[in-house]
Amino acid sequence: MKLELHTPPRFVYDLLAAMPGRGGGLHNWFFRVARLFHPYRDGPEIIELLRAATAGEPVKPGEIESAVARSKEAAWTPGQPSRVAPAPAWPAVDRKVRNAIIQSGGGLVDLWEQSPVRIDDNESHTEALIARLFPGNPLLCCGLSDSKFDTRSREEWRGQLSALQLIAPNPMTARSGLTQEGKQSAHALSITGRRRFLVVEFDQGNVDDHAALLWHLAQKAPLALVVHSGSKSLHGWFFCAGQPEERLRPFMRLAVSLGADPATWTRSQFVRMPDGTREGGKPQTVYYFAPEVVR
Repeated sequence: MKLELHTPPRFVYDLLAAMPGRGGGLHNWFFRVARLFHPYRDGPEIIELLRAATAGEPVKPGEIESAVARSKEAAWTPGQPSRVAPAPAWPAVDRKVRNAIIQSGGGLVDLWEQSPVRIDDNESHTEALIARLFPGNPLLCCGLSDSKFDTRSREEWRGQLSALQLIAPNPMTARSGLTQEGKQSAHALSITGRRRFLVVEFDQGNVDDHAALLWHLAQKAPLALVVHSGSKSLHGWFFCAGQPEERLRPFMRLAVSLGADPATWTRSQFVRMPDGTREGGKPQTVYYFAPEVVR
């Protein structure tokens, strides 16, 4: 417990109470609030404050924890101006370009029809998909939720994957490592390997909008997979193994300018398990699969 020499000023609590909705800057709001609370609360307390403030709002697995960890280096010093922004600085949504792509592009049905491999039965294909996406026997971090997860080899996960809803889209280098708060975890960024996939997710709009935007991005990078979240969004998996970060960042900036969530830039960020099962039993359907782009 951090000793409190004084309590946070009123404006910090005012910002905590002024939570924007998903699509209105919620991700950056987590960072801004967390950095202001660091001088007064420790990490777990800040996480609980943010969880309580966003009760009922759709929050991505690990999103709050990641914001609290990242904001620690930029923690506000009382008495100094609060001008530090999250890094990297992502562009604002270019709604004119976004709308033009949506209006001229196809929808979810069109994306499915263009899929090189169509999954159109009711059988579970999770094991086969993961085997193709992650050949060999790499360590994978998977979970039932953002609080119930583990890192195991693919063979150790065999037969269990279809019941899970989350996976880190990049292999791990160890079964456990230190988080940015110095705690052991099977989902630490410190043990996440180099990028194999860069996942792009859109929150704003409907799935037809998301499909059009993902297909637009697929003209600029190899789209391997599109997974429905089981709720309101699509996750596009772009194969990027061996690509330098300086080449991937402009692509992600383009995606963010079209409304993508920048949270998935973090290599360890959980995304939806392909053909997995969302909490409540909803399927996370795969609508597009191009195994030929995966090497």
